[in-house]
Amino acid sequence: MARIERALRRALAAAAGAASALCAAQSPDAAPAQAVTVTATRVAAPAFDVPASIARLALAPDSDARPGINLSEALGVVPGLLARDRQNYAQDVQISVRGFGARSTFGIRGVRLYVDGIPATMPDGQGQVSNVDLDSAAAIEVLRGPFSALYGNSSGGVVQVFTEDGAGAPTWTFGAGAGSNGQLRYDGKLTGAAGNLGYVASVSHFETDGYRRHSAARRDIENVKLGLRLDDRSRLTIVGNGVQLPFAQDPLGLSGDELRADRRGAATAIKFDTRKSLAQTQGGVIYDLRLDGDNALRAMVYGGHRDTEQFQSIPAAAQASAPSPGGVIELGRDYDGADLRFTTQGGAPSRRWSLVGGLAYDKLREHRYGYQNFIGPVLGIQGALRRDEVNDVQDLDPYLQASWQAGDAWTLDAGVRHSAVRFVSHDHYIVGANPDDSGRASHSATLPVLGVLYALHPGMHLYATAGRGFETPTLNEIGYRPDGATGLNFELKPARSDNVELGVKTRSDAWGAFDIAVFGTRTHDEIVTFSNSGGRSTYQNVASTRRLGLEMEWRRQILSNLEARVAWTLLDARYANAFLACTGTPCTPTPIASGNRIPGVARDALFAALAWTPPRGWRAGIEARALSRVAANDANTDAAPSFATANLWAGWQWPLGAWHWSAFGRLDNVTGRRYVGSVIVNEGNGRYFEPAPGRTFFAGLTGSYRF
Repeated sequence: MARIERALRRALAAAAGAASALCAAQSPDAAPAQAVTVTATRVAAPAFDVPASIARLALAPDSDARPGINLSEALGVVPGLLARDRQNYAQDVQISVRGFGARSTFGIRGVRLYVDGIPATMPDGQGQVSNVDLDSAAAIEVLRGPFSALYGNSSGGVVQVFTEDGAGAPTWTFGAGAGSNGQLRYDGKLTGAAGNLGYVASVSHFETDGYRRHSAARRDIENVKLGLRLDDRSRLTIVGNGVQLPFAQDPLGLSGDELRADRRGAATAIKFDTRKSLAQTQGGVIYDLRLDGDNALRAMVYGGHRDTEQFQSIPAAAQASAPSPGGVIELGRDYDGADLRFTTQGGAPSRRWSLVGGLAYDKLREHRYGYQNFIGPVLGIQGALRRDEVNDVQDLDPYLQASWQAGDAWTLDAGVRHSAVRFVSHDHYIVGANPDDSGRASHSATLPVLGVLYALHPGMHLYATAGRGFETPTLNEIGYRPDGATGLNFELKPARSDNVELGVKTRSDAWGAFDIAVFGTRTHDEIVTFSNSGGRSTYQNVASTRRLGLEMEWRRQILSNLEARVAWTLLDARYANAFLACTGTPCTPTPIASGNRIPGVARDALFAALAWTPPRGWRAGIEARALSRVAANDANTDAAPSFATANLWAGWQWPLGAWHWSAFGRLDNVTGRRYVGSVIVNEGNGRYFEPAPGRTFFAGLTGSYRF
């Protein structure tokens, strides 16, 4: 702890010196450079003027030199956020923000996800990004710190993806790309406007043989967004999305010995033919009404359905006991919700204020079946029924937030959200020794947030924020009881956090944009793994954890077409008290010491990039990434080693009449570094590690025709 405090003090001193130099280098009337407007606080405002850590990433799918396969490709530039491509399309990308969400073994939890204003996180806090269409995405916003709590349950951070708006003459775009390990991707997109209607429609197909054995996958995504201007004051936005994953083989993790013996190995996965398939469709409607110059109303409704089938590697012997729900999961999920919001603002130009009040409602109904994953001696096929239950989760959250420019230099922001989440389970598998395990649980919390920003200088803003967070267990985390009995673990309580943040934001035409934030989080009743045996994870609440960190980001347009970016995160995340866990197979009580690092969280993360991007002709860039050692389990007895990698890319853009062409090629991990790409936290058999591929290549070509 002393070491990280010394590092924080040194970094703050360096930041203060750099900020002072910036102030001295610019005139008192200098305007902030690179003004970026964000909407993460529900009122559009320059990020520079908001007392929170917010990043907005502008995307250009038709010209960005990226494969456009995973959301993690674009998120590496955000400090405090760790996005790890697992090379496993059965388990989704790993995303954590300031350590929240790091324990998730599949899907995304602890971080709220939105696509065009529609939640991609269910009311229990579990989310997924497999339906995000990067072909038509225009921007990503990432909100970190205390103000994330204004989005309710599991808001360790908020990630929002925005599809581009249809405008201008009809334009047809198509692209194709191919790369190492049998990667193939092609897509098509139609954009434009006709009268009051703007439209964007896109489709994409991706397939891969996978870096490891038994890791092939195929995925199709369809996305549509229609914007209809009804009159001068109102607008209707309609969005629809579909994703199909007909198959995604799951290579599982590797132990340290297996990793060293064969990085591409997947012996256990092949034995059980572990795999996943899913299909999802969803849609939403957003109605925006400008009542007058200072008052507006927004109403959003959405709904969707998702089917999932997953084959796991649970041994047949472990499924012999009566309580076992088997080794095959079938899920049918229906979800819907609404958000009604009123915004008002007013005041003199130097004393502006705004007030937002709203009510959010989300509902999930899940029909879960469990089957044995064998018939006789044959593994990897659906066998006898072992589980049949219907689970309902819903939340009802009123929220209120306000902003007031209290003076020429002072701005106050405050908000509160009351989050109420209810779980209900109806058991339909009552057979022999398996009893009726129906039950229910309710959780609630009031989440206040307060922030103040002081404009020390036109190019320097200081801010401080504080707030409380709330994170319920997900349906997956209450799915099994620690005592081995059947039914859901309704005894598991929500985790509650107290968060503080201090920050400095500077903008200078001479030096670019420099942001620094220091933050601390204390979490009570943290949800952690109790046992992981027989393919089943159970969870418990421990007294508390603490996170202390520093984030720094620098961006500068060095020349008209040359941009440099650096993002660094220092995060010390530890258990604040000792507790007992059950490790190994069979279960062995193991003490977890106070001060152990929270697994899945890197202490240091560094990203740097230099890109030359003229509007036409040659383009090129270099990216570097480094990550420190990452503990793999609560006991801190195993870890993924630190690593550093570099990527190179080059491209060419040229117009040709009504056509615009773009081509690129990129070489990732140019040195062929052998490293662990992601960690499966607390995996019961010690198979924690998912290796990253060595040197890989991907090339793509995109053509656009404007009618």
